[in-house]
Amino acid sequence: MAAQFGRRLRKGATTTAVAAVAVAALSASQAPGVAPTATGGDARASEATPPTGSSATGNSPYYTDLPPLNSPNKPGASPPLPAVGEAEAGIPATVLGAYKQAEQTVAASNPGCRLPWQLLAAIGKVESGQARGGRVDADGTTFSPILGPVLNGVGFADISDTDGGAYDGDRTHDRAVGPMQFIPSTWATWGQDANGDGRKDPNNIHDAALAAAKYLCAGGRDLSVKEDLDRAILSYNRSREYLRTVLSWFEYYKRGTHEVPDGSGVLPVESSGSGSTTTPVTPAKPVTPTMPAAPATPTTPAVPVTPAKPTTPGTAPGQSPSPSVPGGSTGSPKPPPAKPEPGAPSPGPTTPTTPAKPSPPTPPPSATVFGIENAGGGRPTATAGEDFAELPKVRAKSRSGQSVVGADLVFELVSETDARFSGDRTSAVVRTGEGGVAVAPALKAGEQTGDFTIRVTVAGRALPRLDYTATVTPRQADALARTGDEELTASPSSEFAHAVEVKATFKGATATGAAVTATMVSAADDPDENTEGPYFKDAEGDPVRTLTELRTDADGMLVLPQIFSDDRSGTFLLRLTTEGGAVLILELQVAAPAAPAA
Repeated sequence: MAAQFGRRLRKGATTTAVAAVAVAALSASQAPGVAPTATGGDARASEATPPTGSSATGNSPYYTDLPPLNSPNKPGASPPLPAVGEAEAGIPATVLGAYKQAEQTVAASNPGCRLPWQLLAAIGKVESGQARGGRVDADGTTFSPILGPVLNGVGFADISDTDGGAYDGDRTHDRAVGPMQFIPSTWATWGQDANGDGRKDPNNIHDAALAAAKYLCAGGRDLSVKEDLDRAILSYNRSREYLRTVLSWFEYYKRGTHEVPDGSGVLPVESSGSGSTTTPVTPAKPVTPTMPAAPATPTTPAVPVTPAKPTTPGTAPGQSPSPSVPGGSTGSPKPPPAKPEPGAPSPGPTTPTTPAKPSPPTPPPSATVFGIENAGGGRPTATAGEDFAELPKVRAKSRSGQSVVGADLVFELVSETDARFSGDRTSAVVRTGEGGVAVAPALKAGEQTGDFTIRVTVAGRALPRLDYTATVTPRQADALARTGDEELTASPSSEFAHAVEVKATFKGATATGAAVTATMVSAADDPDENTEGPYFKDAEGDPVRTLTELRTDADGMLVLPQIFSDDRSGTFLLRLTTEGGAVLILELQVAAPAAPAA
């Protein structure tokens, strides 16, 4: 379903005036974050002629709602302004995470851009109301596409189809797509795969936020410089009012914001009848020029005519007017007004009708949840670096025990672990579906083994939580084999000429990242460390005869560090073991070189 754009037209002096007041009020606090231009950074820099060329959105319409002037403040902001309610300054969790992730990514790849995530938040607010108040799934993809109007030249730009309808469903014209409102032709160049799912999806907030970040940084811009900041915003939508509106939200978010559950963000007002100051402006139809009157033709003086009796409007000449009727109309007289019934109030001046009180809003599904319970599934377990096959399933229920569909449940990793939900997140909001059941989003184990906790709560509710214990097991290998066949020999007090290389497998497949322990032993059936003979060296160069921090590479291969011999001769044993039960014993020969023949 397309987004609603009733409040997104960028015309009207009222909004411009309000935007100017908002920017002026916010700028008065001299909030940090944007450096002045070389010429002083006055208002004239923002009035420079916008650069020519295309824009990210095709100059598609946008929301013109402005932030309240009493914006949130960081500690020490001057002058102090009262903070607004949580809903006004809140940004949905997944959306906020996507903006901050994009900032970090660009900071690493293009530090000179100095992109602040609050700029992405400002554009996201203006373009889609933060993905319709955070209506995204656990992977950050909008539940339904956010589409701008058809760019067919009727009131908007005329952009013929460039994607075969792949993104916008229109094979004739393009439409702006997704929470950051990219037109398909721009997305083809700037689209990103920020969440690592192998797709560049403009309807995914992670992909769209990173694409917007890179687009704003194009051309070597430094967004801490006012002129570059203005140019970047105008390249997104070439409108002065757009620039002012985005700057208003940018300043607002720089004074502080916070995370709110997905789906609970404040949406811009959708229509002009809702009390907003901006009304959609319909372009005026061209006025047809009035033709000049033809000059009068001279005529023969007319014979004087006896003036006719005045007629009542609507009466043909020569007719007698009908009796007048109260109200000024003609024709058959209207019947006299009916007498009021006994006891009825006498007619008088019309009294304005008191508008009916609006019905109380229906509480959101999450507000009707009384508790949550396990809905099945085994204990979540995965090998290090692998995806969890079993994921928690949770059912939300009402006080009467009925399933609650549409409730938001928060899945969170609360103990020491490097496992992560998709999108590299430690928490995610999932909406209950059929049967009131929500399944945890895709979860991948890290390299840290052991147990950790997946906690489930109801978003915005202080209800009993549900904890699941998840386990990450070490990577395993059930077979080890040496790849070379050279004899492992050395002279006393020297080093072995050939390195030891082995390959690990598990159930016949390559064992990537399998932990291997190497120990010098005195007997094949004795795992205890030998205190003499060949050895490895630690970081300080001291002899060690057991190594435990060894792992196979992506091909299951492992090359052991250099092996040295002491002054003892003989046959020694090297024992290699893995998680999963693999054992490999190798012989190490230390012998003095043979004396030359006489």
